[in-house]
Amino acid sequence: MSEFMGTAMLLLLGAGVCANLNLNKSKAHGAGWLTVNFGWGLAVFSGVLVAFKTGGHLNPAVTLGMVAAHNPVGGALPGDSNYIGMVCIFILAQFVGAFVGAWLAYLVFFKQFNSEADPGSKLGSFATGPEVKSYGWNIVTEAIATFVLVFVVLISGYGAGATSAANPTTNMGWLNAFGVALLIVSIGASLGGPTGYAINPARDLGPRLAYATMPMKNGKDDANWSYAWVPVVGPIIGGVVAGLLFQLVRNGWPMM
Repeated sequence: MSEFMGTAMLLLLGAGVCANLNLNKSKAHGAGWLTVNFGWGLAVFSGVLVAFKTGGHLNPAVTLGMVAAHNPVGGALPGDSNYIGMVCIFILAQFVGAFVGAWLAYLVFFKQFNSEADPGSKLGSFATGPEVKSYGWNIVTEAIATFVLVFVVLISGYGAGATSAANPTTNMGWLNAFGVALLIVSIGASLGGPTGYAINPARDLGPRLAYATMPMKNGKDDANWSYAWVPVVGPIIGGVVAGLLFQLVRNGWPMM
């Protein structure tokens, strides 16, 4: 329930900032890229606070990064009989929460969506898309950006004293919720331009599925399903690589 509620809050506010900027009848229309960065950063801040009981993953790439790092998930330690089940529950809750959060954002902007003539602005309020479509390079972009997110979160927790699976913590050290928000702003400002920085499979696929179910006047495009797999695969690669590298660092691999 914690991951579900946190991810729903994330998408309510995150999709909300995109709708605010994209839709012509919004007072914030055209506010700019940094508004998107700070809006998503504070959306993550709010979601992490809501999901504090489970460590505020909100993101399958973070959860799988924890698995690759051999970190606890939901209080279950690697090797426990319920560990894989807990991982699956986390990821399912994140996708369902993202779907519900997107629908809540749609309800907030219901009249604006029905007044909007541009189908791209409608889809762009919920799902990411590349400025230059190149699936291979788009995956590289998403993987690197997600690596930064997951690796910094893992390293910060390690610095706070979570030195092993036997000595776990859900506290992310100097980061905590506000630090994660600033990290999201930084990733968006530095690496987000090519693809819109999904860096979270649930953040993209959940709202994309929700968009496909939403009735809208003046029509809408399809959900760009040909691209939909990229912001799922790229972040998973980045999260898992971050977890594996973190294991090396924790086990004594020297930081150069």
